[in-house]
Amino acid sequence: MFKGEKPEQVLQIDPSNELRFTGPFTSAVTSYITLKNPSEKKVCYKIKTTAPKQYCVRPNSGTLDPMSSVEIAVSLQPQQGDFPSSENYKHKFMVQTMFAPDGDYDSDQLWKEITPDKLMDSKLKCVFSSGSEVPANQDCVKEAPVQEKKVTKSNKVGTQAENELARAAAEVKTLREEESTLRQENLALKEEVLRLRKATREAREQSGDSAIGGGSANAQTLANMENNRVYLILGIFAVLFGILLGKFLL
Repeated sequence: MFKGEKPEQVLQIDPSNELRFTGPFTSAVTSYITLKNPSEKKVCYKIKTTAPKQYCVRPNSGTLDPMSSVEIAVSLQPQQGDFPSSENYKHKFMVQTMFAPDGDYDSDQLWKEITPDKLMDSKLKCVFSSGSEVPANQDCVKEAPVQEKKVTKSNKVGTQAENELARAAAEVKTLREEESTLRQENLALKEEVLRLRKATREAREQSGDSAIGGGSANAQTLANMENNRVYLILGIFAVLFGILLGKFLL
C-alpha cells in the first residue's frame, strides 16, 4: 500500500452516496443509514458531519460484531426560510471505521490513538427536497379552460374521490411521523439495553457472580419491552393499513 492511501471501506452502507431529507422542514425530519458488517472481525464506527449543530445522530458511534448490522437515525433539526434550495448538497456526512483490536479496549482512547492509514471512511451528501416535486414518470395535468357546465353525478363522485385521496395522504403523512418517532424511541431503548449489559459485565468483573442476576434480569426486562414495542408498532401499521385499504376499495 502506498503512503497516504486509505484501506477500502469494510462496511456495507445504505444509502451509499446520498442521504435524502424530505420537507417540510419546520419540524425535525429523520433519515436513516444502515451499516452492515460482512467481515469476520469486529468493526468500530463513528459518524461525523460538516454541520453538527443541525443534526442529531443516534447512535453516533459503536462497535459492529461480525455479520451484524445497525440502523443510524439522522434527524435534521427544524429550519426556517428557504432551506432546501440554499443548502442542497452543502451538508455532508462521513462514516469512519476501523477494525477493533482483540481483547478489552477503551473506545475513546482507541479513536484518539488510531493512525490515518488504518482508518476507513465513506462520505454521503445530504439532499433536501420539499416533497412537492412531480415525479419524472408522472404526467403533468394542465388546467382546462373554465367553462360553464352543469354539475353531473360523475363530477360529484370525482370530487369525493379527490377528497378521500387528500385525507388518505394526510393520514399517510401522520403515519410516517409516528413511525419516525417510534423508530427513534426503539433505538433509544436499544442503546439503554446495551448500556445496561455493559454495566452488568463491569459489575461481574468487579464483584463476581453475585451481581449477575439483577443485571441480567433488568436486561431481559428491557429486551421484553423492546419486543412488545415492536409488536405494538406492527399492530398500529396493520390497523392503519386496513383503514386506508378500505377507503380506497370503497
